[in-house]
Amino acid sequence: MRKRAAIILAAGHGTRMQSSLPKVLHAIGGRPMLDWSIALAQEAKCETIIVVASPATEKVGEHAIARLGSNSIAIQDPPLGTGHAVLSAKAALANFEGDVVVLYGDTPLIQISAIEALFSELTSGAELGVLGFEAADPGAYGRLVTDHMGSLTAIVEAREATEEQLRIRLCNSGVMAGSADRVLELLDRVTNDNAKGEFYLTDIVGFSVDGGGRCAVVTCDEADVLGVNSRTELAAAEAAFQQRMRALMLEQGVTMTAPETVFFSFDTDIGADVMIEPHNVFAPGVCVAKDCRIRSFCHLEGAVVEDGCEVGPYARLRPGAVLERGAKIGNFVEVKKTRIGAGAKANHLAYLGDGDVGAGANIGAGTIFCNYDGYFKHQTVVGEGAFIGSNSALVAPVTIGDGAYVASGSVITKSVESDALAFGRARQSEKAGWGRAFRDRMSKLKQSLSKK
Repeated sequence: MRKRAAIILAAGHGTRMQSSLPKVLHAIGGRPMLDWSIALAQEAKCETIIVVASPATEKVGEHAIARLGSNSIAIQDPPLGTGHAVLSAKAALANFEGDVVVLYGDTPLIQISAIEALFSELTSGAELGVLGFEAADPGAYGRLVTDHMGSLTAIVEAREATEEQLRIRLCNSGVMAGSADRVLELLDRVTNDNAKGEFYLTDIVGFSVDGGGRCAVVTCDEADVLGVNSRTELAAAEAAFQQRMRALMLEQGVTMTAPETVFFSFDTDIGADVMIEPHNVFAPGVCVAKDCRIRSFCHLEGAVVEDGCEVGPYARLRPGAVLERGAKIGNFVEVKKTRIGAGAKANHLAYLGDGDVGAGANIGAGTIFCNYDGYFKHQTVVGEGAFIGSNSALVAPVTIGDGAYVASGSVITKSVESDALAFGRARQSEKAGWGRAFRDRMSKLKQSLSKK
């Protein structure tokens, strides 16, 4: 297989986003759009990946360097069109011999199958491969003009197309592949003699055909090449991603009674025979094993849920939460950076942060792991089979031994031995008649104040 490279165009300012965050760093499915294109290039085994950025968007360059290294950036200044942007990466490809694909930092949903098909066309003898789609409303898209054999003869921008060409429904996604040397050679011939005064990448198709080269078209669904230039289009791309993920989950054996109310991230991993009730959010970093039940109105992020667990309703699993086999986290329970051992339960109204809960333990309602002293986080350990009574506060660092009991309403500041019973509350006392005397006193005070 010939070596592969990718050039990702990400120099647009994204002014229509109305945001201080560069357009390509806005997220789809919990991942910045630029990272979608980087991941696509990596999946296609591109050994060289160049992100074309603008000096006006420093955050894009910093982000790309963090992901790919300092040699991964090319600067386009000033912005003079897509052809000029690709030429900006010429120096970065000086020692590269192989094929290159041009991707876009604001087009996050392209499938790997489409990119592999483009490279396959090059292997079969095409000089260039272009990714196209049948548009429901071709509008301002560039049109792909083909001959009777289906080979591409030209790409025509909508503003420069004839009436006949405007009737073509096969449109240009902008994604293109070819030999790196040949693409750069053809780009050297492109001029900006057009309506926008820009150097169009698309012009190289005409030059290739004039030179006897064959240009191929690979098609994909329109939803796969949604470009994002505004918040409205960002929402549309997010909706397309969610629809794709829901369909994938259903195909893989996940049950959802109202899939349109469940939201996934790019890396969500759900096992077979998991039941997901309505209104759940899976933020990045969630893995749920088989035979689990995620009840309604839960939020999971950076969490691992093993076989046979139950979560919710109204539960929150934060990063570092690990639920081992058969554990149960109930309504209004928050778990953060805590292991919940096999079969352990926290059925309602608890905060479990920076802790370790042993197998079979029971955490009563209202229990809090007091993990923060204002400067540092501390660990709470609850042993196997321990029972924590309702409305208890465990002040970390503290360890509750295996099989120990903590009485309801206790504030525990010292570790408890295994199988012991710990109390940490004031002794109950009673003052007869205090309530009546208090009411009488306060009523008289209130009446006297109202007369003044």
